[in-house]
Order: sequence, then structure tokens, then C-alpha cells
Amino acid sequence: MNNTPSRLLQRGKQTAFLDLLKFFALLSVLAWFVSRGTEQLGYNWQWYRIPQFLFQFVDGQFRLGLLLQGLLVTLEITGAAFVLAFLFGLVTAIFRLSSSFLANALARVYLESIRNTPLLIQLFFAYFVLAPIFDISGFWASILALSLFEGAYASEIFRAGILSVDDGQWEAAQSLGGNAWFTYREIILPQAVPRIVPPLASQAVSLVKDSALVSTVAVYDLTMQGQSIVSETFLTFEIWFTVAAIYLLLTLGLSGIISILEKRLKGNWNHVV
Repeated sequence: MNNTPSRLLQRGKQTAFLDLLKFFALLSVLAWFVSRGTEQLGYNWQWYRIPQFLFQFVDGQFRLGLLLQGLLVTLEITGAAFVLAFLFGLVTAIFRLSSSFLANALARVYLESIRNTPLLIQLFFAYFVLAPIFDISGFWASILALSLFEGAYASEIFRAGILSVDDGQWEAAQSLGGNAWFTYREIILPQAVPRIVPPLASQAVSLVKDSALVSTVAVYDLTMQGQSIVSETFLTFEIWFTVAAIYLLLTLGLSGIISILEKRLKGNWNHVV
């Protein structure tokens, strides 16, 4: 019986090792398929040309290549859109939970119109209709479309998190004489946030991937820069594999950061409780 924990630990290590072997075996199979496919196409790999599209040293000075320049644009769009999506989602969730008929109706119209139309169509509408009317650039039109789209889904996350708070907390806030603003700010949202963070993480990752669609409205993000390079150099596989790898690193890094934040929030909340 005393050896049970050590046996479980050993089995866990063996399982992890086998999973790692399976992962590398799968990568090897995929690499073989790609190699065979490119051989059939007669494709000539030119990976040595890729670093210049990531960074360069010109006269001893470090300069970003076109792909990393596009990555910065992607990060700017994603960051701004996430902040606005957070605000849109929170306000919409509060409107949905409000007793006001007008607030509830506005939230419902927003949710149904956004969630039941493709993001690409929304991007075109923002770029070709809203941008000329409000005299905004394609960059900000893209941010607006992405934030409205992601905010619609984030609102359901917020609403579920708020509803998960025990009813007694609402009653306690009312007994203290607090208004709705006090109740949400001091009582409800601090308890709901640790429960909201995990699903919001997946929305943030989705936002990074959805941001690739802004290339359709002439915003030179990472995807658009990749298209431009491919059209000039014909390095089709090398460029798109590199772009995919950058997106993968970005989303994995974002998932890791949010996971750390989630653990800290849970730890702080458990300490308070």
C-alpha cells in the first residue's frame, strides 16, 4: 500500500513518455506526407530565404521583416478588439439580465444579428458601409467588426458567470442598501471573474485566429503580409508554414498566460473565502 503513490507516479511518467513518442511519430508521418507531396509537385524548398522576412540587419541595425511587421499589426488589432469585446460583452450581459424591456430588446437584437451572420460579411459591412460614413480607416473598421463579433459570444460567458453567483449574494447586497452599480462592482463581478476567465481564454484565442480575416479588407496583418510575399516570391509552402507556426506560437503563448492568470485568480479567491 505504501508503494501505491510511487507506482502511480511511475505509470504517469510512462504514459507521458508514450504520449510524447506518439506525438513525434505523428509529426514524422505528417512530415513524410508533406515531403512526398512536394516531391510529386516537383517543389524546390528554399527555407534559407525565410529569415529575411522575419528580421534583417541593415547597416548594423536590427529591422523587422515583413512577417513580423504583420504580426505587430495582428497584435494591435487583437488587443484593441479584445478590450472592446470585453466591454461589449459585459454591457450586453448586464442588459440581458436587466428588468428593462428596452435594454433587453437591444441586447437581443445585437446578439441575434451578430451570431447569425458570418464574420466575413460583418467585416465587409464595417469596411464598405460604416467606415465611409464615420470616416474611419480599414484598421479601425476591422477592430470594430471583430469586437462586435467576439463581444456577442463573450456576453453569454459573462451572463453565465453572473448567474452562477449564489442568489444570497444579491440579497446581501440589497440588505446593505447597495444599488445595482454597487452590487455588480463590489459583490457579483469579483466572484464571477474567476469563473469567467477560462472560457474567455478560448475566446481570446479564437479572436487571434479570426483576425486573419482582416486581410480581406486590405489590412496588412500577418496573413496579408504572407499573401503579399507569396505573390512576389512563390515561396508558397515555406511562407504559409511559417505564418502557421507564428499563429501557433502566439495562441499557445496566450493560452499559457491566461492559464497562469486563472490559477492566480482562483488562488486569491480561495484565500479570500
